[in-house]
Amino acid sequence: MQLNQYVATLKHQLETAAEAGGPEARALSERLTAALESTVRLVLLEALSDAANEITLELAPGSVEVRLRGRDPEFVVSNPPGDNDFEAMIEQSIRGTIASEDFDGASTSRTTLRLPDQLKQQVEAAASHDGLSVNSWLVRAVADALNGRSPSKRATRGEPGEQNFTGWAR
Repeated sequence: MQLNQYVATLKHQLETAAEAGGPEARALSERLTAALESTVRLVLLEALSDAANEITLELAPGSVEVRLRGRDPEFVVSNPPGDNDFEAMIEQSIRGTIASEDFDGASTSRTTLRLPDQLKQQVEAAASHDGLSVNSWLVRAVADALNGRSPSKRATRGEPGEQNFTGWAR
């Protein structure tokens, strides 16, 4: 990104404003614009860095960085590692070829979900019954819905304090 055009625009604006003040104001404007160039560049860089930080908050876990190349900034956008793997898992889940449990440990995105209080209480009770956090229960419910499975087809973990084991033994 070239900052020269922005610095030149500011100089032109100051010169235009000084024209109205006569020769003394014009001379003062010329002295000020020479001294202000580096300050203007720093202020612009600070504004770009602040903007990159705000964008990074929205892209999390991705990020945007501002790097200097010579006197001009450049933006570097970084996707989180494994982000493409997570998207592939979602595609497979939509096609019904992956279990919702396979999402455990994958990179995640934040989503705000507004539920009526009564429904939220039912979700909390169901998650507690299955021995899961509300978030894990919702992820599995969404994956099941995308795969066309009903939650009743899923085996539950049993009552709290009860020991259940699944898997292979030799």
